[in-house]
Amino acid sequence: MASFSGQSNATDEQVSCLALNIYHEARDQSIAGQIAVGLVTLNRVRDDRFPDTICEVVMEGPHRASWKGTGEMIPIKNLCQFSWYCDGKSDKIYDEKVYSEIFSLAQMLINQTMIDITSGATHYHADYVEPAWAKTKTRTTKIKDHIFYRWEH
Repeated sequence: MASFSGQSNATDEQVSCLALNIYHEARDQSIAGQIAVGLVTLNRVRDDRFPDTICEVVMEGPHRASWKGTGEMIPIKNLCQFSWYCDGKSDKIYDEKVYSEIFSLAQMLINQTMIDITSGATHYHADYVEPAWAKTKTRTTKIKDHIFYRWEH
């Protein structure tokens, strides 16, 4: 059983970060696929090798100052943990109904105890790519076109 009781009083910001990650990474996946992506995010928060909050995990990667001179820090393209966050494309929510459902799912993942269907996965990738890091992780499951891996200690 996996529980994320450490964030049971998670702020709306943390829930939003998890919902955005699920939306951009898995909105076209089954509910199981969406849950799995959410669990990977939460498993990373629990793992000492990753940042301590949901938002920090989602936004992990190198940043640089914006060219606008506003002081805003923006992610460096294609160098972050979750591709949607630094792919240079708009992060706008185009399907509010789907996002609303995913937001509710994110709240549930944070606030309820459930079986971790990924068996502790901290990584995943689409089945049409072969990242070099996959050889260094333990494969745990495949859901639709995502393959999940655990990073052993």
